[in-house]
Amino acid sequence: MAGTRGTTRRTRWRLGMFTGALTMLLVSLGMTFAVSAHAAAGCKVDYSTNQWPGGFTANVTVTNLGDPVNGWRLTWAFPSGQQVAQAWNATVTATGANVTATNVGYNAAIGTNGTASFGFNGSWTGANNAPTSFALNGVTCTGSVGPTTPPTTPPTTPPVTTPPPTTPPPAGDAMAYVAAMQPGWNLGNTFDAVGADETAWGNPRVTQAQLDNIRAQGFNSIRIPITWSNHHGPAPTYTIDPAWLNRIKEVVGWALDDGFYVMINLHHDSWQWINTMPTDRTTVLNRYNALWTQISAAFKDHSPKLHFESVNEPQFANSSGDAQNAQLLNELNTSFHRIVRASGGGNATRMLVLPTVYTQTDQARADELLATITQLNDRNLIATVHFYGYWPFSVNVAGGTRFDATTQKDLTDQFDRVYNTFVTRNIPVIVGEYGLLGFDRHTGTIQQGEKLKFFEFLGHYAKQRRLTTQLWDNGQHFNRTTFQWRDPELWAQIKSSWTTRSGTASSDQVYVPRTGTITAKSLTLNLNGTTFQGLRQGTTNLVQGTDYTVSGSQLTLTASALTRLVGNRAYGVNASLQARFSTGVPWRIDIISHDPPVLSNATGTTAAFAIPTQFRGDQLATMEAKYADGSNAGPHNWTSFKEFDVTFAPDYTGNRITLTETFFGEVNDGARVTLTFHFWSGATVTYHVTKSGSSVTGTTS
Repeated sequence: MAGTRGTTRRTRWRLGMFTGALTMLLVSLGMTFAVSAHAAAGCKVDYSTNQWPGGFTANVTVTNLGDPVNGWRLTWAFPSGQQVAQAWNATVTATGANVTATNVGYNAAIGTNGTASFGFNGSWTGANNAPTSFALNGVTCTGSVGPTTPPTTPPTTPPVTTPPPTTPPPAGDAMAYVAAMQPGWNLGNTFDAVGADETAWGNPRVTQAQLDNIRAQGFNSIRIPITWSNHHGPAPTYTIDPAWLNRIKEVVGWALDDGFYVMINLHHDSWQWINTMPTDRTTVLNRYNALWTQISAAFKDHSPKLHFESVNEPQFANSSGDAQNAQLLNELNTSFHRIVRASGGGNATRMLVLPTVYTQTDQARADELLATITQLNDRNLIATVHFYGYWPFSVNVAGGTRFDATTQKDLTDQFDRVYNTFVTRNIPVIVGEYGLLGFDRHTGTIQQGEKLKFFEFLGHYAKQRRLTTQLWDNGQHFNRTTFQWRDPELWAQIKSSWTTRSGTASSDQVYVPRTGTITAKSLTLNLNGTTFQGLRQGTTNLVQGTDYTVSGSQLTLTASALTRLVGNRAYGVNASLQARFSTGVPWRIDIISHDPPVLSNATGTTAAFAIPTQFRGDQLATMEAKYADGSNAGPHNWTSFKEFDVTFAPDYTGNRITLTETFFGEVNDGARVTLTFHFWSGATVTYHVTKSGSSVTGTTS
């Protein structure tokens, strides 16, 4: 994406989903530590991590089981020499192995049974063992709850009080309703655009033909995100612009006429004004209620295939922590439920969609939403979460270049949590947005084959867990003018995953040297429950035993076949094969001639620096950046592997690799930085850059 649309959408991730994505990295180790603290009868600490080579993210939650505390300090010792790089929701310092985390201003007070959470990124070598004990305000764990003392301050968060539903619980089969919605698609960056109208972020005006063509792709539901901030009047009535409301009704009507299940919501309102609720509760609630009162009235007689989502990715700025976030979202969700149910017509039984905080899938957030749904006692409620993958893989940072076991486990853990929390209780779940965060830049941030494996598995596992998925598309997937998919191969894989599995392989690339002897090359087949049927080039079947062999899951292309396929061995893709399986889509395998890439000396500025590069058939996977002493250079200094596109980017047609102003913005002036470029052939090339003020010099030696 580019221009206003790209900047605003990326801002959305930095403000909201970035924190959410980091939290979604956390895989619970099941470790709970009981600790006692001054002026507290007892508490517990949950410490969970998710790691990758050399780095990890940790999340720490302190639950106060006794008297309220106002101001806290948590200390522990790392048993394996880990180091903290950056933290959020706490100030974290370390001396050797000893670490101290202290509250920030907004989460100093922890009431009885209240919690405070913080997180950090860290680095490790050798091992990443969890701390064995913690101390709160200097008092080490006792494992028991002592006598209480008078509170130092009253609890800062009032108890949650919610009026009962105004109508009896409506009858309905929400599970069947949501199952019929699969699969779904998002009309993203359109009515949710923060601007004058639906074209503000670069997408064309919605037409009936667009929706007809999306329906023809096989989608059964459409989510229409809507930002209302710029389309209503002032307090106290917050009257919605009639022209805007009529336009929404027109597009909703087209979608219903096409047979879609349709979702509408309050979208970027979540971070534009709803997030101020901790400090401006009355104003936010009045505005929120006024909007839903008008929306409910406008759509009360529409088809039951229309459903409402209370708010997209709810988030709260300057709250006291998780407990207050849960309380505020509960207030929004229950107020939304009361207003819609009381508005009459079809709204008495209309399906209503309720999110978790940030639409996260971590267990605490899921449990909070479960409590709200249980309290409302309404069969026509649907839970929703969002999923954008394991963060290092999703944006290509910290060496997260492959859909490996860690990335897969992150997906299964998240889907398992919402399945076990909701679906097993007959509460349906919609994954209201899914994709990869790197897609907000362009779909090439993640290597094609690894991307395809991610979406193949996602579709399969969502089906296993009975989750309805709605693809986030802000215009980067389906061309809304030509009605064609921008990446037909990706689309074929996504569509196939709804109904069956496809075989894949360890790579979609086989690299053959441009010069020298050609030898046999092997790939590992991922059968995924299918059976391998053979290899084909175009319409010609390759001959097993002569062109290739199969031993278990090992597919080997013979030297003679590769010699024929590469022909004159011109740099780049010389041939493409299809590995065919008993079900699903074929797996493309490119046969590529290459030599090690060659980089050249260069000069430039921090705002415009590019390394002349002869790629010679190879493709760039990732880049490391280190200072002479071995410490990490550039942004995300908890890892040597920098973020693709954000700090560096290959330009294959321009024969260069660009280093961005973002990268140089966190490079020490005058320090020599060694860059190691990793290519998909397995080749590595080193390069050196030195920043002096705004000038940059790059050398190969």
